[in-house]
Amino acid sequence: MIYPSFSVLMSIYWRENPRYLSQAFDSLFNQTVVPTEIVLVKDGPLTEEIESVITQYQARYPSILKIVPLPTNVGLGNALREGLNACSHEFVARMDTDDICVPDRFERQLRSLTLNPEIAVVGGFIGEFYDEQVDYIKYVRKVPTSPQDILKYAKYRNPVNHTTAMFRKSIVLKVGGYQHFLGVEDYYLWARLLNNGYQILNLDEILVKVRTGKEMYSRRGGFDYIKSEYRLQKAFLDMGFINTLQFAFNVTSRTLVRIFPNNLRGLFYEKFLRESINN
Repeated sequence: MIYPSFSVLMSIYWRENPRYLSQAFDSLFNQTVVPTEIVLVKDGPLTEEIESVITQYQARYPSILKIVPLPTNVGLGNALREGLNACSHEFVARMDTDDICVPDRFERQLRSLTLNPEIAVVGGFIGEFYDEQVDYIKYVRKVPTSPQDILKYAKYRNPVNHTTAMFRKSIVLKVGGYQHFLGVEDYYLWARLLNNGYQILNLDEILVKVRTGKEMYSRRGGFDYIKSEYRLQKAFLDMGFINTLQFAFNVTSRTLVRIFPNNLRGLFYEKFLRESINN
């Protein structure tokens, strides 16, 4: 099968780990189908260590790695908006700078999008690991796989693991592209796509390996996050994606989780929102 050209969209800011960035890059260049283009948005000034890693990979892959520098930190949603405009190809894959793609991730997604022209987004499962134990998957975050189940699920929870997503750029731009919404910019995008009648598909396979732990759970709590999620649910209500009862349930349940102590929130995620893997 001849696969179409595609872009990978990434954003990085100063607090990222340069070693994790190297691992993320390596997982992109070691694919069975290598990206035609990697668009890396520098969300504000970076550390010397991060800049050094970027310079090394630019020297090795000058025709693939495209840098979009932003003078100040604007947040993930705005950074991805700028990056998406810089992507040269119709198919765009998302990737975080501290995650690791499985070797045939893009081959699987390109095949699905090519064979299913009615699908706007293809995602998949993530495998979570601790520290440097990349090959020891502790938890799997599964999501619904069929477009029908995804639409139902999206009324209550984010239906796509963002770092696994590959989508059609033209369709994403039609619904307004990425917009600033602290911590939930991807969920807002998927809801707008679904609300406009576009279909999303998830593959029932792990596509990306993701680091987990206390730091990840701590980022998902606090008053700023509560405010952002309230605004998100209000936007869903206003555009008719959810009804009043769903709005009340979502706001109440999500607020409770955000005010949990970090350890308790981590336990909740692991026990109820993940599948444990005994390996």
